[in-house]
Amino acid sequence: MAIDHTRDFVHWAAMDFRPDDLARTTAPIFFTRWITHFCAPVFMFCAGLGAWFRLDRGGSVRDLSRFLWTRGLWLIVLEVTVVRLGFFLNVKYDVIILLVFWVLGLSMIVLAGLVRLPYRAILGVSIGLIVVHNAFDGVQAQSLGSLGWLWYVLHQQGLMTPGPPAVILAYPLVPWAAVMALGFCAGRLYRLPGDERRKMLMRIGVAVTLAFVVVRGINVYGDPRPWAGQGTIAMTIISFLNCTKYPPSLSFLLMTLGPALIFLSVADRARPREWNPLMVFGRAPLLFFVVHLPLIRVLAIALTAATYGRAPFLFVPPPTLGTARTVFPAHYGWDLWVVYAVWLVVIALMYPLCRWFVNLRQRRRDPWLSYL
Repeated sequence: MAIDHTRDFVHWAAMDFRPDDLARTTAPIFFTRWITHFCAPVFMFCAGLGAWFRLDRGGSVRDLSRFLWTRGLWLIVLEVTVVRLGFFLNVKYDVIILLVFWVLGLSMIVLAGLVRLPYRAILGVSIGLIVVHNAFDGVQAQSLGSLGWLWYVLHQQGLMTPGPPAVILAYPLVPWAAVMALGFCAGRLYRLPGDERRKMLMRIGVAVTLAFVVVRGINVYGDPRPWAGQGTIAMTIISFLNCTKYPPSLSFLLMTLGPALIFLSVADRARPREWNPLMVFGRAPLLFFVVHLPLIRVLAIALTAATYGRAPFLFVPPPTLGTARTVFPAHYGWDLWVVYAVWLVVIALMYPLCRWFVNLRQRRRDPWLSYL
């Protein structure tokens, strides 16, 4: 996630073309973007898994439902305030982009209702939505008249209202809410003995990954962007992996959730130390997300000032978020290795802050800390 956001501000190609533009991208650029595709599905899946753990530790369905809808509303508030400020660095509200916090929050609100249903019903609804939602790709909000806004919320990325403020919905609800519900259902696997659980996670993960290869290979259903042979084997593979994220297609979710389940199986035996970076960042994900955005911006401003002698244009969003390319210098941007170098600096600076916060949460049990 931090790699992708660093690329938005630092990489020269991010100013000119999308990393999935097969006519212009390269393998390093494409895969720098592709590895970040695992973030959102795993965020959603693990949020559902965490809800199951909360219930399984002895909580009631009523308490879990309340926890989910209140945290969901809080995330939506953060999306249009703190997170927006990190991306845009202004409070004009001429443009509002509803991103991952929006859909995480809305999905939690949906799950708050779903947890009251029988387990099999939740499992059936989640799998059903993930499998069949691409059948509705042809439906366009513009054809639904006054209800068009609702289709944007449910299934179509785009400009929901022209404004002011202009509301751009980047993360529709379906099938993200189904991924969170599926994570909730997967919690039952953690009632199994260790060896049996690891075998089940591995089998399901391998099956889901193979299902991706089959569905994507048939190339008839599962993604509105079919793959096609390219001039080289490498670019053909890239076309095969170039699945649709907004909203996530069936192929996209099979491609990301399958390996994620395999990783959960392999990592199940791991017992990392308390201050392992993965443990620290994993216990402070919201703080990391909120702080890393302005931190990347500050580092990009410093890098730009050192290179070009000035950096006032970096107080606006990068072209990837709507700012005109002409606002930036003609040859603005750095090579991909600089993106990774800045990313490592971000990680290094975020670690002590997140470690301090984890310590704080272990020492204190103030209710407000549960919202962070």
